Amino acid sequence: MRGEDDATMVEQRLRELDAHLRGPRRLKSDLLTEARHGLLDAVETYREGGLTATEAQRRAVAEFGSPAQLAPAYQVELAAGALRGLSLRVVALAAVAFVAGDLTWQGSSWGGSPPPAGYQVLSASVGWVWAAAFALAALGLLRAGRSARGDGAADRTVGAALTGILALGVLTGSALFAWSVGLWDAALTWPPMIIGAVVAAAGYLWLARAARTWLLATR
Repeated sequence: MRGEDDATMVEQRLRELDAHLRGPRRLKSDLLTEARHGLLDAVETYREGGLTATEAQRRAVAEFGSPAQLAPAYQVELAAGALRGLSLRVVALAAVAFVAGDLTWQGSSWGGSPPPAGYQVLSASVGWVWAAAFALAALGLLRAGRSARGDGAADRTVGAALTGILALGVLTGSALFAWSVGLWDAALTWPPMIIGAVVAAAGYLWLARAARTWLLATR
């Protein structure tokens, strides 16, 4: 049987490892739980071999390795998980934007007024930016599905490009909304436009949290 005394050194080593890791909380918890089970199995095996509880823990923890030795491999997996989470959010938000974007304008009182050429260029740019973000997110998901441990350098490249294009998407999208309000005062009181702005703002915050998690995991 495993008792609390059997896990003292094990839990201390896991707390030390936890302090070295950054990334998605659920994934980190799963990795630490897996490590705990492995360590406790080792402790139990040593005790069945005749070692005392203290010596069994000491040997299991020593063979497990130090946090400095273990953290890099765990961190690669956490970074891959963070990229997967960010990519999933981008795919979801981009799909919503593609489907519902035009709905904010349909039936508006200013819908028949042609905007300036610069506005049309900016509007088209927003679409292209989000299309690029969708493609990069799909690549991020593909990479996550091909390797359990991930390829740190390649994942960082994809994540950095995705984070950069997201920042550009937020800037161009915000600029387009501000320009729309400047061109058409009625936009501020048009319900679909208001709902769209709220959803977009919430989506940007949702993506920002995932991007921050990825940045911390790869730092």
